[in-house]
This record gives sequence, C-alpha cells and structure tokens, in this order.
Amino acid sequence: MEAIVKKRIKQVIKGDQDAFGEIVEIYKNSVYQLCFRMLGNRHEAEDMAQEAFIRAYVNIHTFNQDFKFSTWLFRIATNLCIDRIRKKKPDYYLDAEVAGTEGLTMYSQIPDKTPLPENEVESLELHETIQKEILKLPEKYRSAIVLKYIEELSLNEISEILDLPLGTVKTRIHRGREALRQQLQYV
Repeated sequence: MEAIVKKRIKQVIKGDQDAFGEIVEIYKNSVYQLCFRMLGNRHEAEDMAQEAFIRAYVNIHTFNQDFKFSTWLFRIATNLCIDRIRKKKPDYYLDAEVAGTEGLTMYSQIPDKTPLPENEVESLELHETIQKEILKLPEKYRSAIVLKYIEELSLNEISEILDLPLGTVKTRIHRGREALRQQLQYV
C-alpha cells in the first residue's frame, strides 16, 4: 500500500490532482475516525479530516518520502484536532448530548424504524461510555490513548506523529490509561 501511495505522491508533485484523490480514498476513513475519537463530534471530525487532507495536499512537497505517508498525515490531523480542542467554544449540534439526560442526543429523539439487536445496543453503550471518558482526559493523554488503542499505531509512529520522545509517549499512554481506569471505576 505504501508503495502505491508513494507513487501517487510523485504524481501529485508533478501536478496530477486526480492522484491525490486516490490518496484521499485510501485514508479518508482512518483520518475521520482519528479526528472523531479526538473531538467526539461528527461535524468537527469531518471538518478537521477535510482540513488535514487540504494541508497535506498544499504541503505535499515537504513530505519526506523516507517515512510513511500515513504517519505524516495522522500527525497533521492530530495537530489540527489538538488546536481545535484548545480553541473550542461551545457548539450545538443534533448529535450533541441533551442537557439533563444520560447520553441522549437530539438524534435520539427522532424515531428509528429499525430496532437494533440487544447486544449491538450494549456494545454501542459501552463504546459511547468509553468515548465519553476518553474525551474527559487531558489533551496530551487523550491523543496518545486514541492513537495507541483506537488507531492501533505503534509507539514509534505515535512518537513521530506527536513529535515526542518514545519514553514520553510511553509515559503518556500509561498515565492516560490509569486516568481512564480511574474514571471508568465510577461510571
């Protein structure tokens, strides 16, 4: 896959815009998922994922082809999400939780004609609970936890994406995991 991506990157640098479209198709889901796990909001995740691809396209000439493109792209997306978290003002969307309810969103008020099987509901509730608790973590732990356990990246890739020494990454993952464990004990 990396060989295909690097070939497409060379085509983009030569001016072939369609080649970048192929790169987007390869990575769009994983970049969106990373952004969603960082931000917890579908609309913001879509915006940040799109912005990550725009920045990658504009700066493609700066990409060092000795490294994995996905690591570079995830680093761009992670940094954009961290910036968004730092600047965040309250936004209101249909998928935002309704005040005074336990996990209900405005979408949950719209009747769904297809009932979910019980085990899918339980799994969804568990994922929502964990996601909600991940969103409560400080940004430095949240990014490390999302990259390690949600995106399943190696410690070296996380180190490159966050531009941190390997030891710091390990510490943040450990502390983030401990903080998450503490939070989940009271849920």
